[in-house]
Amino acid sequence: MTGQIILAKGKEKALKRKHPWIFSGAVAKVKGEPAMGETVDIISAGGEWLASGSYSPESQIRVRVWHYDRGLEIDQAFFEKRIKRAQSLRDDLIAEKGLTGYRLIAAESDSLPGITIDRYNDFLVCQLLSAGAEFHRDTLVAALSVLYPECSIYERSDVAVRKKEGLEPVKGVLKGEEPPEAVIIEENGIKIEVDIKGGHKTGFYLDQRDNRQAAAKYAKGKDVLNCFSYTGGFGIYALQAGAKSITNVDLSQSALDIAKRNMEHNELDLSKAEFERADVFKLLRKYREEGRKFDTIILDPPKFAENKAQMKGACRGYKDINFVAMQVLKPGGTLLTFSCSGLMEVSLFQKIVADAALDAGRDAYIVERLSQAADHPTASFYPEGYYLNGLVLKVL
Repeated sequence: MTGQIILAKGKEKALKRKHPWIFSGAVAKVKGEPAMGETVDIISAGGEWLASGSYSPESQIRVRVWHYDRGLEIDQAFFEKRIKRAQSLRDDLIAEKGLTGYRLIAAESDSLPGITIDRYNDFLVCQLLSAGAEFHRDTLVAALSVLYPECSIYERSDVAVRKKEGLEPVKGVLKGEEPPEAVIIEENGIKIEVDIKGGHKTGFYLDQRDNRQAAAKYAKGKDVLNCFSYTGGFGIYALQAGAKSITNVDLSQSALDIAKRNMEHNELDLSKAEFERADVFKLLRKYREEGRKFDTIILDPPKFAENKAQMKGACRGYKDINFVAMQVLKPGGTLLTFSCSGLMEVSLFQKIVADAALDAGRDAYIVERLSQAADHPTASFYPEGYYLNGLVLKVL
């Protein structure tokens, strides 16, 4: 018998708006003894059947909703249908941008909670971050094998967030071959090397694709500083667009090595490129002391806030990095600044950048707003799917 989650009175409102999360505080009672990740029925306090979802007894998100159709089974056919739908939503984008690397499944935004799947040529790379995703791993792999028989499937669930679900980090081959050390993908005619097994996330930041293209507009004939450069994505676009010079800065030497190879893959002039292994916060201060200036600066830092308790520190971090960057930006220069912290609201990020400009004694004008690429959609019922804020500012 399927377990049941009985909601507390009045706690069905968000669910009726199709928000896919049931928090622990909304649960009045658990009927039966559902296993971790098992599918349960969600019932209102008045006895109305509302939805089916996966049960996660150790998480604050106690249930993640699979569907709102009573009687629908969570089986291979279910996953095939959801994956086909997600693929069809991306087909036009893939053709337009010439993509061999893209996000196939964006978790809750594609109605597959806790499941992220990125495609890099003939490799599908999965992150299974919820109890329900873990429970249905084999069924998901079977569905992917039917839909993408040419692809090997690799798991990159080696992330700390799984512990919130009572799960251990895990990585490895799920089907087919182990990925090579380097897989080359293409976007907008540009070649990019991806380290599937050891790179950040699933290997690359696909979500910044459109923003890399946008940044190119501000690079021609300019000295460009690419902070938190990772494998140099923004730098490739800048040099191809005719940048006078590009300085890539990152703490990871292996990432910088790939950044250099990415320049070579695209037959770009390496004499115009620098690769600095350094802490961005410290290096920007060093540049300020030396009087070194840039025409264009790109700030694409890692997530500063994983939870609400970290938000205060995150705000300080974002303000500090933008403050010092503006001090090493030439008058009339361009700052492209990003936050990938989902808890950072658009208005708050804009206020932080405005405060940084004020303290730096600079006047900054927003000329463009940027966000995540279209293969990272935000479902209307799941606003949390929007997480990447970007501002392009002219700084006087």
